[in-house]
Amino acid sequence: MTKRTRTPSTGPAGSPRPTGPSGLSEPSEPSEPSEPSEPSEPSEPSATRSGGRRAYHHGDLRRAIVTAALDVISAEGPSALSLRDLARRAGVSHAAPAHHFKDRTGLLTAIAAEGYGLLAATLTEAADLKDAGVRYVRFAREHPAHFQVMFTPELLRGNDLELTTARALAGERLRDAVSAVPAEGRGADARLAGVAAWSLAHGFATLLLSHNLDGPVGDQDPEDVFRTLSGMLFRAT
Repeated sequence: MTKRTRTPSTGPAGSPRPTGPSGLSEPSEPSEPSEPSEPSEPSEPSATRSGGRRAYHHGDLRRAIVTAALDVISAEGPSALSLRDLARRAGVSHAAPAHHFKDRTGLLTAIAAEGYGLLAATLTEAADLKDAGVRYVRFAREHPAHFQVMFTPELLRGNDLELTTARALAGERLRDAVSAVPAEGRGADARLAGVAAWSLAHGFATLLLSHNLDGPVGDQDPEDVFRTLSGMLFRAT
């Protein structure tokens, strides 16, 4: 009688599936090591979490978080920002905002950099110094949350490359507008003239947003009021 020998069943050697670096195109957010049970982000824009909140597609997540943050800043100020709360608003895992911005400072720095980029773009289109000032005021009115964060340096990561690049570009655009004014209209020191122009535009915008000019401006268009003020300061603009 021949003795049968049982051969143990074998399969392919199992190895953990490699996880590539996460980016905007990945379908889901990787779970934190300390929270293996954290659910992955929904991949469909129509998926919802509790409370009926719409969950964003992963490719739009960074923009969704920034938009939610801007809403909070406009309503309650930067101190009210919480990454966990923003994740709840966006309908994603609480680790998702940290993946894109690392921390609250990173998020605020990204918002400030975006703001300086928007400001530089609008100043580039200015016809002259007066128009640059009007555009500065208009930017502050249309982007009050950006404006507030941009000029609160203690909230930001000051050595961030994106921030420093965008800030330098906005400053350069303002200096270009000042340099285009003839010396007899702005004085011999173009640098001081730039400080004066910036102070006027920034001060007016700040007072306007804080409602300190409600009385003097009244029902007038704030941009028209600023044009008058800038004409008082720079005779050739």
